[in-house]
Amino acid sequence: MTTKMRSAWSRKAILSICVLTLFTCRMGAGKEGATWGAGVHSYKTKFPLSENPISESGSWAGGSNAGAALFGNVRTTPGFAYGVNEPTKYGDPTAILRGTWGPEQTVSAKVKINKVPTGGCCHEVELRLRMTISSNTITGYEAYCSVMPDNQYCHIARWNGPNGSYWNFETGSSTAFLADGDMIKATATGANPTIITLYKNGKQILQATDTGAAGGGNGAYGPWTAGNPGIGFYDDHDSNWKDFGFSSFSARDIVNVR
Repeated sequence: MTTKMRSAWSRKAILSICVLTLFTCRMGAGKEGATWGAGVHSYKTKFPLSENPISESGSWAGGSNAGAALFGNVRTTPGFAYGVNEPTKYGDPTAILRGTWGPEQTVSAKVKINKVPTGGCCHEVELRLRMTISSNTITGYEAYCSVMPDNQYCHIARWNGPNGSYWNFETGSSTAFLADGDMIKATATGANPTIITLYKNGKQILQATDTGAAGGGNGAYGPWTAGNPGIGFYDDHDSNWKDFGFSSFSARDIVNVR
């Protein structure tokens, strides 16, 4: 009797686990890497496809949506995302996730270096926060670092909208750079002020506070309180885009600094 009761309980427990697992899998199904639940919107990818520009079943919008003559796009090969082109000096290759995202955002990515860039400045990987792409305009925030050991820096910038209009507005300075396998993470919190925080391998290295003030030789813009997460790159020295990029990416519209 006792054995039968335990067996029956075990069958019920296993059935419950299976049902719960199936429900969870269904909740996580859909577009590449996308999950929704309990007020959290998130996206994860290891860039499994070869796409130019990146799409992942329509999950991404490219910089060329603001005008092909202004901003570049991001492309992928399996396990790797990198820049395509830079039609203007500050037309960084850009890709942001589509959909409606909450303003409290955490974005992270793993750096992949196929060949260490050398020579003149600059070669950079970028995380984007609260970005909006419209005709001739991209607004939002960018946390970025050099991938050059002989030219080390990280910055946090506000994109004001017009091509080439940006402001590095971090507090303090950082001589960090990113190597193969490093993790870069950035968060966006608050409305006015908006606070952008940049991390390398889990350690905070920079922070910036935006109240909408003028800076960088440009007028007053922002603070940006809405927009989407994404990625970008910069290379104004050569066209060796495949030398550096990201091997994975994740974003969520809730801040998690752990």
